Amino acid sequence: MSIIIQRFEKIKENISKSKRNTKPNIIAVSKTFDFDYIKPLILHGHNHFGENKVQEAEKKWSDVRVKNHNLKLHMVGRLQSNKAKKAVEVFDYIHSLDNEKLAKVISSHEKKINKKLKYFIQVNIGDESQKSGVAVKDLNNFYMLCVKELELNIIGLMIIPPNDNNTEKYFEKINKLNTSLNLKELSMGMSQDYHLALKHNATFIRIGSAIFGERS
Repeated sequence: MSIIIQRFEKIKENISKSKRNTKPNIIAVSKTFDFDYIKPLILHGHNHFGENKVQEAEKKWSDVRVKNHNLKLHMVGRLQSNKAKKAVEVFDYIHSLDNEKLAKVISSHEKKINKKLKYFIQVNIGDESQKSGVAVKDLNNFYMLCVKELELNIIGLMIIPPNDNNTEKYFEKINKLNTSLNLKELSMGMSQDYHLALKHNATFIRIGSAIFGERS
């Protein structure tokens, strides 16, 4: 058994210990890793993979997906509006919907190519100036714009919490916001903090180094 599969199974074991009724989806964040390195996990039956660059995702996954229709690609990095059209073509999920301009470009291109994606609104939960994301005070209005006016399929919220040792507090807060919007999915938790995210109803966890090892 490859080291990648061992690590992956260890994460699944940790999840099963968390006493959750429903198992979260593990997004194996494969950005910067070559396809040959990732391939054992696909052969193991895993389908959800995360990338943070549109060009890299297209190059790496296009041919593979023709042969494997079960694969689901997640855009987990920041998405600029000038890359949005291509992102709609390449991905199934976008976790970083964070501004009106981006939402409008995405909506327009969805209609042109007749494709519906699933979206998470990225929330700037700690109000950090250096981080992208919708401010908590603007969330309701942005959500209504996306759903009512632009007809986007918003399935949940996403956060990357501030690095200030209050991670669980932010997970708890975003879980309440998610519930207040009656959203069913919640994208939070990475290699170092997914165990905390599970306590607060994360349904998609984004795991990179704990599966694939450190990036060079």
